[in-house]
Amino acid sequence: MSKDTNELLGHADEADGIEEYDNPLPDWWVGLFWITIIWAVGYTVHYHFIADRSQVNDLPMEMAAAEARWPEEAAAEAMAAAVADFSVTPSLVEAGEAIYNTQCIACHGANLEGTIGPSFIDDEWIHGGTVRDVFRVIREGVPEKGMVPWEGLLTAQQINEVTAFVLQRHMDATGRTMDDLRGESGGD
Repeated sequence: MSKDTNELLGHADEADGIEEYDNPLPDWWVGLFWITIIWAVGYTVHYHFIADRSQVNDLPMEMAAAEARWPEEAAAEAMAAAVADFSVTPSLVEAGEAIYNTQCIACHGANLEGTIGPSFIDDEWIHGGTVRDVFRVIREGVPEKGMVPWEGLLTAQQINEVTAFVLQRHMDATGRTMDDLRGESGGD
């Protein structure tokens, strides 16, 4: 490429009389262009192969840091995900019944009719009767009324199982459907 400037390309008749000059780019601009290409290749090799970094590898660490920094939001997201993925299956109900019979029967009765604690087989739910409410009450408990929080004592899977058992027995007794139980909160 020559360093000759002000050379007309002769396109005036095709471009409404506008003349086009064929001026080369400045050397500093071309040099920066090549430096950025070399930098990009080097950075890509370093990032993906030498340092073995990637967004996939960084995501779990960033999520853990976010959960540590904002625990309330993390708990709310976990609850929303649990409710969205929740379904009542026979295996969950069976496992939940075993846990209910060892942990909950003393307060809520053998037939969920309620003794010290409230009944689950009627339409009156003190703390709300939706899937979200039942999860919340089991996890967080109601300490002012004597129900302990089960979150540290039961695993998340066990809480799912107990929730499935309680909701299935409630649906059997009242005729409500799972769609009804996914609705808005019914109580305080």
